[in-house]
Amino acid sequence: MRLLIIGALEGQLTQATKLAMDGGAKVAHADSIEVALAALRSGKGADLLLVDVMIDIAGLLASLEAERFHVPVVACGTETNAAAAVNAIRAGAKEYIPLPPDAELIAAVISAVARESSDMLYRDPAMTRVVELAKQIAGSDASVLITGESGSGKEVIAKFVHANSKRASRPFISVNCAAIPEALLESELFGHEKGAFTGAVSRRIGKFEEATGGTLLLDEISEMDVRLQAKLLRAIQERLIDRVGGSKPIPVDIRILATSNRDLAEAVKDGSFREDLLFRLNVVNLKLPPLRERPGDIVVLAEHFVEKYANANGLPKKSLSPEAREQLLKAPWPGNVRELENTLHRAVLLASGDVIEVDAIRMPDGTGLLEAAQDNALAAQAAQVADAVTRDMVGRTVADVERDLILDTLDHCLGNRTHAANILGISIRTLRNKLHQYAEEGLDIPNPGEQRNSAA
Repeated sequence: MRLLIIGALEGQLTQATKLAMDGGAKVAHADSIEVALAALRSGKGADLLLVDVMIDIAGLLASLEAERFHVPVVACGTETNAAAAVNAIRAGAKEYIPLPPDAELIAAVISAVARESSDMLYRDPAMTRVVELAKQIAGSDASVLITGESGSGKEVIAKFVHANSKRASRPFISVNCAAIPEALLESELFGHEKGAFTGAVSRRIGKFEEATGGTLLLDEISEMDVRLQAKLLRAIQERLIDRVGGSKPIPVDIRILATSNRDLAEAVKDGSFREDLLFRLNVVNLKLPPLRERPGDIVVLAEHFVEKYANANGLPKKSLSPEAREQLLKAPWPGNVRELENTLHRAVLLASGDVIEVDAIRMPDGTGLLEAAQDNALAAQAAQVADAVTRDMVGRTVADVERDLILDTLDHCLGNRTHAANILGISIRTLRNKLHQYAEEGLDIPNPGEQRNSAA
């Protein structure tokens, strides 16, 4: 646990530092936002920022976002700073700790951050098999490819693998390859020297160096540009990286985990992913089943999210009614665990009493859960029909498609030429000319009151 404290290290904040260190945290200090950002740029990463409430927390969070440092922020201050505490939470701080510090509260915050990184909640046999495999390979340094649908928990199991490895006391660094623009991703991974490109006003240590000794997670690696994949392959093979604008290679000691919600074998076939990189990453494959294929996990996860969001919103303890549980089990969960979590967060806020009933389990637009699922199923079915029709047309001429459309419409109208012409949006004269042409080609043309199949 790496804790970076930002603010004047005096009196009560010094005491908070000591309590955090007694709780096992590795503590660093920065007396200003600028010093803190410089420390993060230099590779001295943090798992949590404990910030004096009188610091410009909104500005700090904006700077962290601009430089893509994803670190939770907890504010701390004296109880007389009530307005500042409220503003800090509104700005985006995850928690507020009053000073003078309480040893148990400091320990609880640190424990919550650590636990959030490695907790696995599961009951279903399908998920149990994945977790057992994860435990089995966690102690090695083998690269692991974690696959599964979006929202199925790929990053959670990556943190679980790290927490159960011999590198658990070292950094766990995650990079979302899909969220960072292609032009910035190389610098994000490998770092850059001052002046390497416009805007590089100082040296920045990349995620490879920051993760040295620990684990680097390359999230959604399928979205990485093929050119950058070549540089990544070298880094994995040789454990050497080159900073952008650098003049000499830098050794790194990391374990690589990667995730993807796409079929990388298909990506190799279409040329968007390097086959040699896939071989390097896919030493072990942890394939997460979607939530709909692990129903035994739905209720235990739902109860966890209910407790989590009741506590987070200062609400009394809530429980799920039997009917609500049944509805959760019937839902298809296309968004997997992420969708389940968001649904239960809403339900906690919408429930009028201490029991969450079916009417509180709704989609963002207010639609009932199963009603939305039926709408999605109908939309998917319509899309399949449209796709089938499109595939059926491929390889045929426009004249062939036009002929079938005209004759099928005439069948539908029981041979009524006027009605068919109106539906087709053509003149009766054009329709008669077309039918005359088809008759000369030997096709069966229905008479008024007939269909081709009944006339046959």
